Amino acid sequence: MKNLFIFIIILFFASCKNADKADTIIHHAVIYTVDAAFTIAEAMAMKDGKIIAVGTNDFILKTYAAKEMIDAAGKSVYPGFIDAHAHFLAYGKGLFEVQLYNCETWEDVLHHISDFIKNNDSTQWIIGRGWDQNKFSGKQFPTNAELNALFPDRPVILERVDGHASIANDFALNLAGVKPGQTIEGGQFTMQDGKLTGLLVDNAVGVVEKNVPVATKDDYKDWLTAAQQNCFATGLTTITDCGLSPSDIDYIDALQKSNDLKMRLYVMLSDKPASYASKYFTGGGYVTDRLSVKGVKVYGDGALGSRGACLLHPYSDKPDWSGFLLSSPAHFDSIAAKLINTDFQMCTHAIGDSANRTILNVYAKYLKGKNDKRWRIEHAQIVHPADFHLFGDNSIVPSVQPTHGTSDMYWAGDRLGAERLKGGYAYKKLLEQNNWLPLGTDFPVEEINPFKTFLAAVARQDSKGFPAGGFQMENALTREQTIRGMTIWAAKANRMEKQVGSLEVGKKADFIILDQDLMKVATDRILQIKVLKTYLNGERVH
Repeated sequence: MKNLFIFIIILFFASCKNADKADTIIHHAVIYTVDAAFTIAEAMAMKDGKIIAVGTNDFILKTYAAKEMIDAAGKSVYPGFIDAHAHFLAYGKGLFEVQLYNCETWEDVLHHISDFIKNNDSTQWIIGRGWDQNKFSGKQFPTNAELNALFPDRPVILERVDGHASIANDFALNLAGVKPGQTIEGGQFTMQDGKLTGLLVDNAVGVVEKNVPVATKDDYKDWLTAAQQNCFATGLTTITDCGLSPSDIDYIDALQKSNDLKMRLYVMLSDKPASYASKYFTGGGYVTDRLSVKGVKVYGDGALGSRGACLLHPYSDKPDWSGFLLSSPAHFDSIAAKLINTDFQMCTHAIGDSANRTILNVYAKYLKGKNDKRWRIEHAQIVHPADFHLFGDNSIVPSVQPTHGTSDMYWAGDRLGAERLKGGYAYKKLLEQNNWLPLGTDFPVEEINPFKTFLAAVARQDSKGFPAGGFQMENALTREQTIRGMTIWAAKANRMEKQVGSLEVGKKADFIILDQDLMKVATDRILQIKVLKTYLNGERVH
């Protein structure tokens, strides 16, 4: 009897010991681990924010006990989505400005501004984003005449949807000292009949924006936490923010350390002198549990929608214009020379086929063949057929955003012509260069919704289901490739694949539970999928 009692006590303590082995267990799930074999598991145990076991229900439930038990009831579980190219801070800031994304006419834009200032009249500057002249009748760029009439004594600047053009009223232009005929490298102060129209393209925008009042710590907190909430709701747990100043990063780091900001971020420094002089660069990078600063964002050219993309041959709808580079080739070469012997990634925005060729050749000069530097070309949107091999030859990573293809498809053919369009939005062809491809959204240029990314990559359709047969389906991705692009390949592009991107032992417990299985749901139901729960470091954040 005594021996039986001792045995029971031993079992009790053994049970208690096992109960301490995990904080959380999720079971009776369909867990897409996104490991090398794309293994599907049933259960997963987590402790101290990391995954400690993945396997069958029987194994996990018999081996581990946890404080939190999550019965998934057959729902699908995926690694937290990773956006490989976005503008997290800019998106959050935009939530507190005039939202112009759904405006179908310039008159709509003016009405949105008037409605906004009724509730935000204390703001000196009127700032907005999201207008797109391609939605307007005639697709002509607006002028600032109506802005001048409505707001003669308040500065106004309204950013185009792509972030590569803005329109400012005369008051804002005068504050910046902009004069008719003024020029700037990599930009335009647009004129008509000898007068400024208010339209600013690429580098010209910064001349006016530098007068916008400096944001406060409270502003940053409001912007970033609002952005975080919306991203968690869509299943995003890691965001790549492309091109921030050292002071921006200071605010992010402080808010993460105070636990006000939980989002995991990979941040690229902006290509500015202050960045190279900052602790983030001179210290060889900056890495915490939730923040990694190991890249530099360089702008090669502008955007196709504002005709700032640099093309090898003139635009089909503007035969006297080929766009422009935002800096000289010598500048891009100097940055490559600066970064080649560091651990920093060079991450260059390139849209047009001329810009892509220029950057690919600069990279090739320094990379000299296969490597693991993971230098990136952001967008790689229009590539000449003769240049695709340069990605694979030099292990250059094309970082693409599938929804750009389904947004641009309505007018991209007008800009490029049918033949040149074949080298555009060529995601499958780009994937074949290195056999992996990170995917993002470029939000707020596009919506933050990862399911639209999935739909655009797999079905090559927009939210309206257009076109019925898909846009250039020869470059569609498979479902598995797209999931990898939104998780482990996005992590790999950020050199974070050992920490996140798949549900494997030792990695961060970043995962989401969906109400429908993304790998199996019908195409026309992809955008109806709901994120039931989002976990970051094993903590539920949505």
